[in-house]
Amino acid sequence: MATAPNNRLPRIMSVTEKSWITPHMIRVTCHAPWIKELPAGIEGAHFKIFMPKPAQPDAEFARQLQEGPRPDVRTYTIRYVRPEQGEIDIDFVDHGDAGPASAWARRCVAGDIAAFAGPGPVKLADYYGDTYVIAADMSALPVAAATLEAMPRDAVGVAYLAVTSRDDQQAINAPAGVDVQWIVHPDPHEPAQQAVAKIKELPELTGVVQTCIAGESTMIKELRAEIINRRGVPKNDAYISGYWKIGLIEDEHQQVKRAEGD
Repeated sequence: MATAPNNRLPRIMSVTEKSWITPHMIRVTCHAPWIKELPAGIEGAHFKIFMPKPAQPDAEFARQLQEGPRPDVRTYTIRYVRPEQGEIDIDFVDHGDAGPASAWARRCVAGDIAAFAGPGPVKLADYYGDTYVIAADMSALPVAAATLEAMPRDAVGVAYLAVTSRDDQQAINAPAGVDVQWIVHPDPHEPAQQAVAKIKELPELTGVVQTCIAGESTMIKELRAEIINRRGVPKNDAYISGYWKIGLIEDEHQQVKRAEGD
């Protein structure tokens, strides 16, 4: 899908709304005139969000974007985009104030600013599968939900979505033929193995299989081996990506992914 020109350059956007949509998920709505130039249908695409320090003046943050040093930056997913209104919604897992993105999402209020660079491509640009396999932890719930909502209404498959508590389940407009199963995984410091076990227990997958699987790196390695190596799903049909790794910050995790060719 097309993206806006100069999409690598960070562009300022302003917070208009914020709410905890579940106990551990914060939704921040941002507005900017340039968002009206984004194409519709890019829910699930990733982008870079640049965040100011606490109490940093807007003018200083804008100068820092241009001149450096680089502000805090993390990779996130577009949950919803409304180009006609110039708005995007971004969902943040509430990790407390330990990480810059969670801390910013927790403290931001209407009128605060951040910057956006992107977007990248959506993860499943075309839906042609006979069967869909979706799996995600809380970090990847936005891309999984966006994928489920974009699927053809006659799609069939399974989705295993791990959340911190039962209260973190969300209403997702998934096709009736996709069996969405919520898994409670209360300790994010431990690898989530429940989805791995459930996918390994699936019967033989027939026809064309498409996947959207994302989350913590340990789970991803096991599911990549299961889906691609054991079940033989072609790589072009399988989006399987590690979004984070226990014990590493994003920059460190990206270095590991590059070294491993992920």
